Amino acid sequence: MRVAAVSDTGPLIHLAEIESLELLSVFDHLCIPQTVYEELQRGGLPDRLASLDFELVEAGPEQATSSLDAGERAAIAVANERDFVLLTDDLAARETAADTGIEVHGSIGVIALAYSRECISKSDATSLMRALQNETSLFVTDAVVERGIRML
Repeated sequence: MRVAAVSDTGPLIHLAEIESLELLSVFDHLCIPQTVYEELQRGGLPDRLASLDFELVEAGPEQATSSLDAGERAAIAVANERDFVLLTDDLAARETAADTGIEVHGSIGVIALAYSRECISKSDATSLMRALQNETSLFVTDAVVERGIRML
C-alpha cells in the first residue's frame, strides 16, 4: 500500500533530534509546505533535510483557526487537498485534522510505520520511541510511549 504524507515542523524537528530523519523515507511521497520549510530555516534544520526526498509545496486555502500556527494550517491544507496523511505532534493540529477526516500520525507513528515496513527492528523502534520522550523537545507521556511500543 502506497502512503503519502505531509509534515508540519514537529515530526521533522523531533526525528532530527534523535538522528532519525531517514525514517521519513517509509513514506512513498513526502511533502513539506513552503511555510513549514521557512519555519525550519529559522531553526537551522534545512541542512539536515538535504538527505530526505521530499516535495516542497505551496499550500492551498487554509482553515481559519487561531489555535494553530501557519505551518500547521498549511500542512492541514495540503493533507486535505491531496488526501495525504498528516504528520504532526501538535495536539490541536491533530484534533483539527481529525475533525475534517484527515488521517494523522505523530513521530511515534512514523517509528511504528518504519518497524511495520521492516526498516528497523522492534528493539530499535522501542529505543527510538523512548528517545523521543527523553532526548527531544517533544512532550510525550509514558502512557503514549508505552501504547506506541505495544503497537509494535
